[in-house]
Amino acid sequence: MKSKIINILPGLFVCIFIAILGKILGSFLPSIGGASFAIILGIVFGNTLFNKQKYNEGSKFSEKDLLSYSIVLMGSTISFMQISSLGFRGVLFIAIQMNLTILTTYFIGKKLGFSKKYSLLMASGNAVCGSSAIASVAPIINASDKDKAISVTIVNLTGTILMFVIPIITAFLYKNSVTETSAMIGGVLQSVGQVIASAKFVNEEVVTVSTIFKIIRIIFLVFVVIGFSKVKVEENEDMSEKAIVQRKKKSKFQIPWYIKGFFILCIINSFGLIPTSVERIFKLISNNFEIIALAAIGMRVKFVDLIKEGPKSMMYGIIVGSFQIIFALTLIKTIL
Repeated sequence: MKSKIINILPGLFVCIFIAILGKILGSFLPSIGGASFAIILGIVFGNTLFNKQKYNEGSKFSEKDLLSYSIVLMGSTISFMQISSLGFRGVLFIAIQMNLTILTTYFIGKKLGFSKKYSLLMASGNAVCGSSAIASVAPIINASDKDKAISVTIVNLTGTILMFVIPIITAFLYKNSVTETSAMIGGVLQSVGQVIASAKFVNEEVVTVSTIFKIIRIIFLVFVVIGFSKVKVEENEDMSEKAIVQRKKKSKFQIPWYIKGFFILCIINSFGLIPTSVERIFKLISNNFEIIALAAIGMRVKFVDLIKEGPKSMMYGIIVGSFQIIFALTLIKTIL
């Protein structure tokens, strides 16, 4: 335990330093904001001064754990009234967007000559929640470690690119209107961190609503896992009822703890049981954890990964990301 903490500290301190620097720069240029500076500085420093192995554990902790704590605390500032404001149309938008992404990603993967298992991993990662979805689906389709590693890399790199692109699109098309912008960000981007980072380029209200859209996608992962457990991935595979049940058991999927924590605080807040002073403290802590996590997200974007995975894999990710944007634009116009 002690050695684990020691390994985390160097990267954590760097992320805190970048977050503080980002906030200082953001105070001089509020139109850009501290969060945006933290991401950009994270990318710059993560590929130059702090591009060493010893910072990996700390940046990983900052990106995953601190962001998770931030999401839990965010629940204290949101009520079920806000969540229900998405309504049936919001849920329908997510459901159709996810299904179209899965089918299109799989089809494109096969056309480009990628394996069935790799295409399914890419489909789950892009449609739901990036690395977490890939980790949940990989066991039930017996995917190799290599396919898992490459799909995680490509999905994350694609999401990082879209993280910067989508706010430009929404600013042009929707003038940063909350519902449409949040649907685009929360319905397309691959990880929770990317959703929050991208929404930060717009405003705090979009951060809240786009996170709700994203949480709905994460909850829907259970249906993706069940569906993929029924897909035949090998030529000679036994797809009897017994085999399907065995494959379902291989999945380690469960609702992430931070989603449970988010809803618990959301329920408490909905009944007015969280004092205003406590809510302010939770919000302050959440915002600070958030900006440190965004610095870590920037630090973990490695240019060398873009080169290593090759043009074909990156082209796959970019094509899928482009279709996700097209689907979202169409669905926002017709459903929301």
